Amino acid sequence: MYVGVLYYIIMSRVNIVTGHFGSGKTEFALNLAMRQTGKTTIVDMDTVNPYYRTADAADILNKKGIGVILPRFANTNVDIPALPSEIFSVFANREQTVIFDVGGDEDGALALGQFNRYFTEEPYEMYYVINARRPLTRDKEGVLDILREVEIASRLKVTKLVNGTHLGEETTPQIILEGQRLVEEVSRETGIPVGFTAVKKGIEVSVHNPIMQLELFIKTPF
Repeated sequence: MYVGVLYYIIMSRVNIVTGHFGSGKTEFALNLAMRQTGKTTIVDMDTVNPYYRTADAADILNKKGIGVILPRFANTNVDIPALPSEIFSVFANREQTVIFDVGGDEDGALALGQFNRYFTEEPYEMYYVINARRPLTRDKEGVLDILREVEIASRLKVTKLVNGTHLGEETTPQIILEGQRLVEEVSRETGIPVGFTAVKKGIEVSVHNPIMQLELFIKTPF
């Protein structure tokens, strides 16, 4: 059983984090980046969600020596930010770890699909973050529907599931464990292993897979 803080070094150079709106995927992606010891870059490819952007944590990331590539016009009133050409640099420079934060629906995954041939040139991890307290991912069928949409649109396969179940400030260990049961059910159905249970720092749970205690970096929009 796992309890407490996990200091984890990513084994794959290329890492993709996806999940439906409100899953906590961006906080998870940021915490993955913060736990690296070598040269690391995080790429915000979420052109769908206007809130909870990696841009909110850009200053903190830069101070830690973590590179940040943002959509053009991120955190502005432009409706659809554009993906920058700098993304190609992370595929060319294989001396760094890269983490892609991707919009967690079909439209978001289509942006990822533009770079499919680069992802398939080397091993990658693709994390799918699940929040069992969101309307469209509160049951196995809903989770599987969105997972399949993401895989089809991106033409990539999810390799790890992440329990990101939370209810903001009202999150309790019981809520997280309820989500854990759903994520484990999805794992049994798909054969995709549970990579992490992601919990806010200060909350303790006991599960059979690694726990990542999250530092929260994203400003709420309200």
